[in-house]
Amino acid sequence: MRESDPLRAGGLTSSLYSPIAARRGPVRLVVRNQDGALELEPDESQSHGSRRTRIWEFDASLHCSIVGTCLTTTELRHVLDKLKMGATASDHELHALGVSLAGRREAGAKFLQKALDRRHRVAVTRYSKAKDLVALAALWAESLKQGDIPGSYWAVLTHPLATEGLVKQAFGDVHMLSHLVGAANRADIRRLRELEQQNAVLADKIERQQRRLQEGFVARDRIIQRLNEMLAASDRAEAPPAPTPNAEEAADGALRDLNRRLAREIARRERSEARAGELAAALQKSDDALQRGERRTETIERELELIEAHLAALAEPSTAGSADALDVSGTTVLYVGGRAHQTPQIKGLIEGAGGRFLHHDGGLEQSSTLLPGLIGRADRVLFPIDCVSHEAVATIKRVCRALGRGYEPLRTASLACVLAALLRMRGSREEAEAQ
Repeated sequence: MRESDPLRAGGLTSSLYSPIAARRGPVRLVVRNQDGALELEPDESQSHGSRRTRIWEFDASLHCSIVGTCLTTTELRHVLDKLKMGATASDHELHALGVSLAGRREAGAKFLQKALDRRHRVAVTRYSKAKDLVALAALWAESLKQGDIPGSYWAVLTHPLATEGLVKQAFGDVHMLSHLVGAANRADIRRLRELEQQNAVLADKIERQQRRLQEGFVARDRIIQRLNEMLAASDRAEAPPAPTPNAEEAADGALRDLNRRLAREIARRERSEARAGELAAALQKSDDALQRGERRTETIERELELIEAHLAALAEPSTAGSADALDVSGTTVLYVGGRAHQTPQIKGLIEGAGGRFLHHDGGLEQSSTLLPGLIGRADRVLFPIDCVSHEAVATIKRVCRALGRGYEPLRTASLACVLAALLRMRGSREEAEAQ
């Protein structure tokens, strides 16, 4: 393994961030005092610098994480265009060029530094207010909880007070983020596979029912044909000779027998037709269920395509383009209903994409009379159909139609459905702007 690899012997090496450690002196730990409050471990010999770390001062093993997380492919290409590099490079080649330039100040790292500072100016300004390590670590924890990763990652790494331990922590948090996002989507993938198996079983069942129904129709037609032939043969029969008492009795007996057989065949035909009607109704019901299942499967597949594209932008920035980045800046989203433990995660997802988050529990504890006011402040209303009251849904539809607000029912109360809805909102806005 290379010397600059961030994972070595089961953990980050102390030499990984040697430029930071050399400039800032010994590492101070964040500990709890007797009252349970967080404070810095006493160390009178420590002295902090006041200058932010430059990108070329970091160990090379951090450059890939910084370039991939803090710059989009479009922004990186713009920087390299200034250096007249990477005009025909693929996204992966572009990322590799950015990583190689990050450690060379005169070769282009200064341009990367300026681009990162300009792109994340707001985050750097906010983090500059942290006057000690405890405040800096608290800011990073808050940003991580809210999903505000790119700007906060750059701000915490370059902060004058950032220690080796805090840099290691931030690096590990960003590294694990893509795994956590992928794990949240496994349930939907399993459900899709179950639906595919159910569709296959249902299609086989319908095919068997169709065969039985067809066989019933064929048997009924054969019986009707045989009865018609018997009646025709009776009509063509020659007139009998002068009846005798015995002949008349025989004819009467034969006619009665024929009438009984005809009645039995008619009853059998009626039963067959009734059975055929039942089978036709069952077949129609099965067709309806199959169509609903196919529509549900198509919806899940579209959501998975959107989510996979977004996950590629988060987990593999070297192959992600700006079109895959989730951005709903300037949009206020009202989420009604859902599960209480998911609300902070949904809030972080929406605000991390630049939007503003509003929430109403759908009438569980909050009054439904608050809904019209919240809808009036929102640009888009989302609600999961499996975790919201009927009264809240009726109110949403009525008020949204009156105010001209858009609303979208979600398939389930899951982060995957919310993420797919945000990606569709972004696509709709881009189409509107293009027109």
